[in-house]
Amino acid sequence: MSEDKRLMKGNEAIGEAAIRAGCDAYFGYPITPQNELTAYMALHMLDEGRVFIQAEAEVSAMSMVFGAASAGGRAMTSSSSPGVSLKQEGISYASGADVPCVIVNVQRAGPGLGGISPAQGDYFQATRGGGHGDYYNIVLAPKGVQEAADLTYEAFDLAEKWRTPVIVLADGLIGQMMEGVVLPEAKPAGRPDRPWAAGDRAKRSKGGSVAPANHISSLILDPPVLEASIRTRFERYGRIEKECCRFESVNVDKADLVFVAYGTSSRVCLGAIQQARKEGLELGLMRPITLWPFPSAEIARLAEAGKRFLAVEMSMGQMVQDVRLAVAGASGAGVGAKVDFYGRCGGVIPSEEEVLAEARRILGKR
Repeated sequence: MSEDKRLMKGNEAIGEAAIRAGCDAYFGYPITPQNELTAYMALHMLDEGRVFIQAEAEVSAMSMVFGAASAGGRAMTSSSSPGVSLKQEGISYASGADVPCVIVNVQRAGPGLGGISPAQGDYFQATRGGGHGDYYNIVLAPKGVQEAADLTYEAFDLAEKWRTPVIVLADGLIGQMMEGVVLPEAKPAGRPDRPWAAGDRAKRSKGGSVAPANHISSLILDPPVLEASIRTRFERYGRIEKECCRFESVNVDKADLVFVAYGTSSRVCLGAIQQARKEGLELGLMRPITLWPFPSAEIARLAEAGKRFLAVEMSMGQMVQDVRLAVAGASGAGVGAKVDFYGRCGGVIPSEEEVLAEARRILGKR
């Protein structure tokens, strides 16, 4: 079978990957710079005999996701930064009820309405839960259109395996750029039963009686019972940290300085690495693919090897805190790796030349 390769915008590739992953229902609301994703789903979901609803607001869209996913469907929503802020109550509810779903955030500049240009200021929101209470979500960070499609396709499986919302955290540049993408094969119709789901999926016992329908809720009014449920969920988070953490390393063992960056910022760093090599300067890149769980152990390993780090972000510095925590947790006498930061914000994308100049400054190579 020949591969299905197309030239697509990132937003459209995310939509097509979600459809091929078996997304049963999409609920969204327009906001730049992810509008092409909502438009793509509007165009193609109904053709596939699936559900598309443009909700009256972002809050409603996330509530619809909760309902569809609770009934056992593969449900998804997407938005951009301020729209995702409005979804946070529903995401907290889904996390508290162990409801699997997929949320795509194509980030724009903030805070507030900010601007429609690309940014990475939603890292804290995505990796620290974002809503109220004790919880985490799996957070996937693509660096381009191909990975945006691949990670979206996989997000549905991860959500169902771990019974948790999964966030695909892209930025406006990845959503808007066009690249060649090899699309995954469509999943076959029909999936395993979800015995936890609500509605008419209640299982019959061996005696032939009908079991009560499951009640999906995050409300537990007995404090010890609520505490026990949260502790059980955090045991699951511990397994996720061990099994799901992903990253990409480039030239880290030879490097005099290691960039830590994700998404568009990592592409800028790769360009700076290529320029530096022409000057005889060895730079490396440690790119988190999962922002949660964060690859703290790998950063700690590099710190123990004496590496110095430069976190590069399209923000005033959020991921850099996780880099510093990882370095602080490194073992071994005398470990005290230096962590520097370079960021642009407001929708300004750092250039390769800027990042390389900062690396030179840190290494005293001016």
